[in-house]
Amino acid sequence: EPTLLREYKQSAFVAHIPKGRDVFMEGEHVDSIALLISGVVRVFKIGEMGREITLYRFGNGESCILTANAILNQRPFPAIAVVESEAEAVMIPAAVFRDWVRRYDLWREFVFDLLSQRLASVMTILDEVVFLRMDARIADFLLKKAKAGSS
Repeated sequence: EPTLLREYKQSAFVAHIPKGRDVFMEGEHVDSIALLISGVVRVFKIGEMGREITLYRFGNGESCILTANAILNQRPFPAIAVVESEAEAVMIPAAVFRDWVRRYDLWREFVFDLLSQRLASVMTILDEVVFLRMDARIADFLLKKAKAGSS
């Protein structure tokens, strides 16, 4: 849509985010959303006993659903997001993001598609953690790594 494209050019800006940088910590206010051009961001939670669980990673052409959710609901970020490999991202301010979801079908479809894909991947992780034994998960992980390395 021409109006969306014009507003995108006016509002969006590019950010370079170094490896190891915390994008958001749990409880922080979310002021923008990143659409990754390159790099990888890991989103995870830490339990009371110090155990971590990776909820998901996102990379090129993707964004963070927890960021989108925090912006849309105007709530604090509910996890930790850290850059695993140096990233470049198009940043959209939170108020603009909310406005576009309200006004543009194309943007709203993008956001709902993002939510749908990420929810499916989180459900897969949940199934693995809850229903598969640790040794089976490790074996599956090693097989996937071996296949990826031989490609």
